[in-house]
Amino acid sequence: MVQTKKIALYIVVVFVLYTIITSPKEAADLVEIGFEGISTAAQSVGEFMTELIK
Repeated sequence: MVQTKKIALYIVVVFVLYTIITSPKEAADLVEIGFEGISTAAQSVGEFMTELIK
């Protein structure tokens, strides 16, 4: 099972590196979308906690 996880991780890393090397603009766009999603989620959790305290 551990070997399977290592192989899957290596495949993901190779895919990410391949994507960055072959199309850096699209890779940057995907990272931006990811960070926007994380930011929105954190903001939503903050608003929820604020309303919970009120």
